[in-house]
Amino acid sequence: MVRANGAVSLRELARVVQTSEVTVRRDVRALEAEGLLDRRHGGAVLPGGFTRESGFPQKSHLATAEKTAIADLAAGLVEEGEAVVVGAGTTTQELARRLARVPGLTVVTNSLLVAQALAHANRVEVVMTGGTLRGSNYALVGSGAEQSLQGLRVSRAFLSGSGLTAERGLSTSNMLSASVDRALVQAAAEVVVLADHSKLGTDTMFQTVPTDAITRLVTNEPLTRDERSATELQALADQGVQIAVAGVGQPAPAPGQGQGAGPGAGPGRTDGGPAVGRPARRDMPLPGPRRTHPPTAPGGPGLRGPVSLSEQQLGGRVADLAPRRR
Repeated sequence: MVRANGAVSLRELARVVQTSEVTVRRDVRALEAEGLLDRRHGGAVLPGGFTRESGFPQKSHLATAEKTAIADLAAGLVEEGEAVVVGAGTTTQELARRLARVPGLTVVTNSLLVAQALAHANRVEVVMTGGTLRGSNYALVGSGAEQSLQGLRVSRAFLSGSGLTAERGLSTSNMLSASVDRALVQAAAEVVVLADHSKLGTDTMFQTVPTDAITRLVTNEPLTRDERSATELQALADQGVQIAVAGVGQPAPAPGQGQGAGPGAGPGRTDGGPAVGRPARRDMPLPGPRRTHPPTAPGGPGLRGPVSLSEQQLGGRVADLAPRRR
């Protein structure tokens, strides 16, 4: 029952197996000792990563360099005068700090951390959703948040999550957060997922964005010999997700320049290599009927097919891989 539903109450278990809650509680404790499930107040849930979620204090100290590089690159996708939605998360908080320099921008968010990062940006308008405060990640959730997003339309949604796989897309460990993220996605013409390499190949309980709804993934290059991340990147590229890989510790692009024109767009690129003065980046799009890609910059190369992320190539820099046509 736990595997089928994700979670189940002790009362429901006792009813199904026709025994007392005291007996069920003892059996659940034994199953937890074997690693088959996790106990929660009044019930049981799937073990490990499907339900476990760190709070903001823990997340804010994880992969900080990677989140900074991802936020730097993602900020370059936003143009002056745009309207975007930004979801909750520590990576999106980093993005918001960079969006404060984009004039004429309107940001819709359910995150108090994102709103705080933009509070003193005189040229940015911030629109908060309604909803109930979820203290663990400082986000507004619930029906109030979802209803306030009805009828809204923006150019892009920037979202993060607890895990990303090619099979299920973006997912999170909390049902209320997942529902609001789905509403944010419905309001946007394009969906940009921000996820560092540690989230690639990780699956959690509630799906927020299916793979076929993700326009672009902004991530950092996987660690050497990180086969799981490399496999997921290749699988995502095969399903048509454009992948932008940020090099950690490199200079940031200027926000508001609008890098969304595809690979090779903008100044500073030579021979298809990474842009000079910007984080290393490689877009890996797959053309398909479900995508509507913006045009490439004048003189820049067109969209190309998926790249092959071989083990030998992953020993170097993923951002420098040359795409091959198929």
